[in-house]
Amino acid sequence: MVKANSALLVMDIQRDVVRIADDGSGYLARLKGAIAGARAAGIPVIYVVMRLRPGQPEVSPRNRTLATVLQAGLFTDGASGTEIHDDVAPRPGDIVVAKRRASAFSGSDLDSVLRSRDINSLVLAGIATSGVVLHTLCQANDLDFGLTVLSDACLDLAPEVHRTLIGKLFPQWAEVVTVEDWVGSLTQRA
Repeated sequence: MVKANSALLVMDIQRDVVRIADDGSGYLARLKGAIAGARAAGIPVIYVVMRLRPGQPEVSPRNRTLATVLQAGLFTDGASGTEIHDDVAPRPGDIVVAKRRASAFSGSDLDSVLRSRDINSLVLAGIATSGVVLHTLCQANDLDFGLTVLSDACLDLAPEVHRTLIGKLFPQWAEVVTVEDWVGSLTQRA
């Protein structure tokens, strides 16, 4: 379950995203546990955030997903809602990667950051399961990364979509485990 040269990707856990998506299930507490487990095991924690320029010139109105972002005014660089949620904020030394599309790799330097550190295995957590997690998983699979998805450290506005992705689609490309099981495997490794 835990592979050498792994990193935990904490994706799109920004104030506005959490405000919209948090379902009251203790999501942030579980994510905080995953982050603490990674840090205790010496696994790098890399935060990925969506940041768009004021006026969002990088978003085409033809992009149905991001057109919704345009209408909502989300993810504008410098706006307080784009900051990483305080409950899981980065520590000094943590890497924060800004992206401009759904995948953590698209419009970012994530691949360069990972390869410069010889990271070849990713543990994915984030909001939304059908957004950043799905798109990053597909692209990381194409880039030959080993993959783990933390099922309860992913969240989606549509719970049935989350269940389908976690239960049916993601296991084709990744190991899918709970935060508790993943953190437990880290302590067994030590």
